[in-house]
Amino acid sequence: MSVDPARDVLDAESRATGDDHDALRVWLRLLATTHGIEALVRGRLQARFGITLARFDYLAQLERSPQGLRMRELSERLMVTGGNVTGLTDALEAEGHVVREADPDDRRAFRVRLTPAGRRVFRAMASEHERWIVEIFAQMAPRDVARLRDLLGQVKQQVRSIGGARPIAGARP
Repeated sequence: MSVDPARDVLDAESRATGDDHDALRVWLRLLATTHGIEALVRGRLQARFGITLARFDYLAQLERSPQGLRMRELSERLMVTGGNVTGLTDALEAEGHVVREADPDDRRAFRVRLTPAGRRVFRAMASEHERWIVEIFAQMAPRDVARLRDLLGQVKQQVRSIGGARPIAGARP
């Protein structure tokens, strides 16, 4: 795969030099790769479905929790403010994708869940999203993809062990 230096000049990895520690260079490459994948997915979601990545992520959280989630839980999982979740909820509720209900366990809280229409729309988007991600890794051998996943898992565990990230309640390990 060839790299076009003119296009890649402004990504995070371009800050690295040969004098930098390999760990720093790997981190910058991860950052640049993540941003690149995110930009690709963000653009495709907008072009294909007219939806933002934030809305897609919101719907994905609800898809994984058929019983619904409290607004506070959505805020924690999405790592955004309660105000952002309220705005997303208002818009998606108006579009008929989610419904907000009183939480039977806490009268002060609301629980949000996908509507049947929201579930259908999300599943169509998720199916294409998965194809896009598979496309990104298509040139790698399956064993290399598995190895990369394992290596990144080790880094993730190290980050957690030194206190840099905490698991999100209800998230997959």
